[in-house]
Amino acid sequence: MTKKERFNLFIDYFEEHMPVAETELNYSNGFELLVAVILSAQCTDKRVNQFTPALFRSFPVPEVMALSSQDEIFHYIRSVSYPNNKSKHLVGMANMLVNDFNSKVPMTVDELQLLPGVGRKTANVVASVLYDVPTMPVDTHVFRVSERVGLTTRAKNPLESEKQLVKGFPKNKLNIAHHWLILHGRYVCLARKPKCNECGISSFCSYFKKNS
Repeated sequence: MTKKERFNLFIDYFEEHMPVAETELNYSNGFELLVAVILSAQCTDKRVNQFTPALFRSFPVPEVMALSSQDEIFHYIRSVSYPNNKSKHLVGMANMLVNDFNSKVPMTVDELQLLPGVGRKTANVVASVLYDVPTMPVDTHVFRVSERVGLTTRAKNPLESEKQLVKGFPKNKLNIAHHWLILHGRYVCLARKPKCNECGISSFCSYFKKNS
């Protein structure tokens, strides 16, 4: 099977079985999405959704968060991974939004990466979800699933994985394919014990072929 055939089979399956695939982070505007994605780094969306409602009530706009302190933010996010770093990043991010971007979330991946706490993956997620920019954010789920299925081959890091996936998926499928890969990794293709017997794409999965 060629890699192109595998990509086509992957798209065909998920278009039929998961025609709607979206982020599981809860947000109501671009600023909230940016905050939530920063907080979700090395943390589950479920955990982030538990404390962002209170955070957003207290800091509804960048101007309010920019006037806060790291200690104030820490109080709301202390149960997240790396709360010290993330509380510092959020205050810095809010200040940069206010001072450099007229309190608006930037539209481009390059501009987004200028913000404290925003790396390439976070920037790709925000640009994709908020502005429908065709990107392929690679988190641990995307990296693992794409390699197991055979969509990527021996990618050494997320950037290599991203480049292979961008090359393999049609441009107009990149955004939803990102969510397909995440959700499949989150609920079926688990890191320690993948649910291969429940998987609908095992017929063209490299990992299943090698281990069945």
